Amino acid sequence: MSLSTIRELSNFYGADSEFVLAGGGNTSYKDEKYLYVKPSGVSLAKITEKDFVKMERSIIRECFSWNSFADADEREARVKSLMAYAVAPGSSGRPSVEAPLHELMDFTFVVHLHPAMVNGMTCGKNGAAECAKLFPQALWVEYVDPGFTLAKVVFDKVQDYKKANGNAPSVIFLQNHGVFVGGNSDSGIRATYENIMSTLKSYYESKNIDPTAAVVEDADAEAVMQFAPSLRGWLAPEKSIVSVRSTKAFAPAAGPLTPDHIVYAKSFALTCDDPSPEAVDAFAAAKGYKPKVVCVPGKALFAAGNNANGAATTMALAYDAARVERLAGAFGGVNYLSDAHREFIENWEVESYRSKVAAGSGKALTGKVAIVTGGAQGFGYGIAEVLAAAGADVVIADMNVDGAKAAAAKLGAGASGVAVNIADEESVAAMVQNVVKTYGGADLFVANAGVLRAGSVKSLTKKDWDFVTNINYSGYFLCVKHIAPVMAQQNSASGLWSDIVQVNSKSGLVGSNRNGAYAGSKFGTIGLTQS
Repeated sequence: MSLSTIRELSNFYGADSEFVLAGGGNTSYKDEKYLYVKPSGVSLAKITEKDFVKMERSIIRECFSWNSFADADEREARVKSLMAYAVAPGSSGRPSVEAPLHELMDFTFVVHLHPAMVNGMTCGKNGAAECAKLFPQALWVEYVDPGFTLAKVVFDKVQDYKKANGNAPSVIFLQNHGVFVGGNSDSGIRATYENIMSTLKSYYESKNIDPTAAVVEDADAEAVMQFAPSLRGWLAPEKSIVSVRSTKAFAPAAGPLTPDHIVYAKSFALTCDDPSPEAVDAFAAAKGYKPKVVCVPGKALFAAGNNANGAATTMALAYDAARVERLAGAFGGVNYLSDAHREFIENWEVESYRSKVAAGSGKALTGKVAIVTGGAQGFGYGIAEVLAAAGADVVIADMNVDGAKAAAAKLGAGASGVAVNIADEESVAAMVQNVVKTYGGADLFVANAGVLRAGSVKSLTKKDWDFVTNINYSGYFLCVKHIAPVMAQQNSASGLWSDIVQVNSKSGLVGSNRNGAYAGSKFGTIGLTQS
């Protein structure tokens, strides 16, 4: 069945970051009567055959006969209504806004992607001229606001192309956007994309520009600890908090490049040596929004999102934008989007919807970061499981790092497993730094890790006594010592409180026979908590 073919193509390209970031791009299959198109909010990497929205082609094509609209809101509302009406009975989902573009291509399969190597050309000042040399059979379309306007312009240009060439274009490059490839077979689509990518790779190399993606490196650890927890509050709406991911500093793109970059990483980044709430407020006053990307030159780059996945997506798009900007150097330098074009994207309901879907549904703990020590199994894993179900991004910190990572994998996106020996201060400090680097900080710390060695005080060895005390009591102290400053920094920036929860025992209230070491450690942690 041809739906299986487009699903396989979607999964193939969707899983490759050279072609797709943040679930961008869309695909379709058509027969004589229906178009089956990827819905908004479903990633190519994970799409299934039943996810594709079945649409009546004849209804979609009605929009090509419409005249232009004076009012953009009226135009987009009418198109949205028509696309919803075109959904066939029994099908569901919100059709991609680019469904009309898929319909106008005279091919069974259409795969639309935004590869960085392609956008180096589409965002280049000389992109159109060089494209004509590199891909003489392709159709180039100057930048047009996405939605109905773009579909109508491309439709008219395709009709002109057919008249001039006697056939439909199988490749359409959209300036500052990406590429549409049409074909009647799986092999045809793959061969076309292979040709596009290999041709561009050779071209970049001929210009002495490395086309490969930059290697992600760790940021300056001191800068991360200094700024990341505060940025969680400074970059968030009032009385809320965001996740912040950090990496080694690189120069972010100097302006807006494509709709994807604007939606997920905003049009501009804040670059300053000493980020502060005043610097963020000044940026917001000038640009109309708080930055999602903050660069401290030579030290670190920070990317913010509603949760860990959102921050990772922002970082990925920031890297991609910097790469596209670099690649555009092979095509005469960068052609940034105009203020009018970027503002359309920033205010477009369709992109707002896509961004909200990518952020995930709001739950009680969405956007909160929770650390659970000893969470690889047992009671600790149960705690982690409940927190993740409530929307938290959970860090499972455990001596058994393989077990921690396996447990995190069960919890899904946003969770991670890190190594820690809570009885070792260097290990605890490294664990906290790891969390701050990846998430920006933590809102909940669950001190769950603990051990038991039973024995009479007359026979218990000093080694066993120290083992229990070092983990249950001193280990808790070390965790509090290193996470508390991070939480205090977050509170100063956001006004929100964080929590430290110590999992205790009835032995922390009443001692028992042959249980002195364990009870003593639990009594001690209650005293430490109360203090």
